[in-house]
Amino acid sequence: MPYGMYISAEGAQAQAKRMEVIANNLANVNTPGYKRDVATFQARFAEAIDQGVVTPGDGGQEDLGGGVMTHGVRTDFSLGALQHTGIETDMVIAGEGFFQIATDRGNMLTRAGNFTLSPTGQLETQSGDLVLGAGGGPITIDPTLGPWQVNGEGAIEQAGVITPLAIVRPRSLGDLVKVGENLFSPLGDVAPVPQAERKVRSGFLEMSGTNATTSMMEMIETSRAFEANMKLIQNQDHVMGQLIGRVLGS
Repeated sequence: MPYGMYISAEGAQAQAKRMEVIANNLANVNTPGYKRDVATFQARFAEAIDQGVVTPGDGGQEDLGGGVMTHGVRTDFSLGALQHTGIETDMVIAGEGFFQIATDRGNMLTRAGNFTLSPTGQLETQSGDLVLGAGGGPITIDPTLGPWQVNGEGAIEQAGVITPLAIVRPRSLGDLVKVGENLFSPLGDVAPVPQAERKVRSGFLEMSGTNATTSMMEMIETSRAFEANMKLIQNQDHVMGQLIGRVLGS
């Protein structure tokens, strides 16, 4: 394969991956607690350098760039916009930390606080997973005990009983693996957010971290870059075909 065609193919593949990531962000523009993903790229060495045949920096003809390649996809944990809902079971963490919930795949973390109450009074996510308390058990609200509220430190108060929500954080955000739309699986241990740093508001939701306008602009930019690489491949293929035709016809 001609070297220029190889570089263009690498560029098209990288842009296709970026387009896939942006499309997923746009699909979750209205998902509470969603954290957008960002595709990252890095320059690629020439094939001969990757294979160890040539030493990088020797100044030879093989010491050329190999285009770009996808380095990975990272998650942007920036705080999303807060939306007032007035719903008592909607909660937002106004600071660091995650709600801890119990799923059939183990305990997970989320910033999505659009909870509901089950018929038995247990606080659940929209998927039916149990919201955990600081003691590790599910949060249960007994409707027969009268009104309840969420205080500013993230605890359920009802009939004089205070039950703190499990609000935790990992040692590093890099320890979190995205599972689904707005769930994260911690790779290491998590620790409770200190009492002085717990800030929870009821009747609000943290919305998606995706900005629709910015993402659409990124999608257009990526689409044009992909098309440019594909045109370069077509042009180089045409030139190569003409060259081969002249050689065979001579």
